[in-house]
Amino acid sequence: MNQMLDELSEILIQTRAQVAKVIIGQALPVDLSLIAIFTNQHVLVEGVPGVAKTLLVKTLAHTLGAQFKRIQFTPDLMPSDIIGTNIFNLQRNEFNFVPGPVFTTFLIADEINRAPSKTQSALLQAMQERQVTVDRTTYDLSANFTVFATQNPIEYEGTYALPEAQKDRFMLKIRMNVPDREEELNLAERMLGDDAPESALSRGSVETVMSESTLSRLRAALNQVLVKPELIAYLVDIVRATRKHDSVLVGAGPRATQALLLASRAHAALNGRDYVTPDDVRVLVQPILEHRVVLRPEFEIEGAEIVPIVRQILEKIPVPR
Repeated sequence: MNQMLDELSEILIQTRAQVAKVIIGQALPVDLSLIAIFTNQHVLVEGVPGVAKTLLVKTLAHTLGAQFKRIQFTPDLMPSDIIGTNIFNLQRNEFNFVPGPVFTTFLIADEINRAPSKTQSALLQAMQERQVTVDRTTYDLSANFTVFATQNPIEYEGTYALPEAQKDRFMLKIRMNVPDREEELNLAERMLGDDAPESALSRGSVETVMSESTLSRLRAALNQVLVKPELIAYLVDIVRATRKHDSVLVGAGPRATQALLLASRAHAALNGRDYVTPDDVRVLVQPILEHRVVLRPEFEIEGAEIVPIVRQILEKIPVPR
């Protein structure tokens, strides 16, 4: 690997090690979060309360030297509460813009499906263009602006489903599951002492491994990761197969193809390689396609699920050698 890729690989190894001081288990969610950050994309995080969704993002922000803010989405949340508003200044007799929480690097949109559609859509321009417009004036966000939007997979009362156009703008859907017995035992033991995960950041035991300005420079190193033509054809065939499956009403679009390609390169770099393998693609198929595929109503009634369908598609498409 060249020098920049070596530096990126070292940073990723150090970041994993620092995050592990706070987050117990959750190795795949950590890797998927890093893939989204280093490809400059956004993440949809799904998990029951208490599995460290917010803590994961906060820890990543600290480790990567980036700013972090959180919005709790509620039914009465307005778009201006997110992007900001103009406030009249009596002393100067003019309106001054007061920035909202989107003016940060990492934003966690907690329980995004609890806010109405007009508030959810306030994030669309910010996510797609990294800009917001207030009273016909456009303001630039951080070039590294990344949204981590969370959803509770159990409670659906009083929620508003995300529109397909908005879900498609999330590169990955990360499932954060409850820890296994050994991990939960480790958590319980740490809570009895001075080593509780929530207090690790405040104690200063988690180091910052880079600055935010370094992020854009290292991101360019992913262009050096080789993707052979047969692998590009392989991932294109996987995405196109979702549009032809009998159980699927709406398959994944071209944005899914782009996401799978970018994520595969980042996954290769995460594992210290300067080339993509079929395994890189296969690991990322479910997180990238799951939230983009819409099943036919008649199959949903019969209990069909997206994850087994994605696995069926993978089994049918020949793996390149």
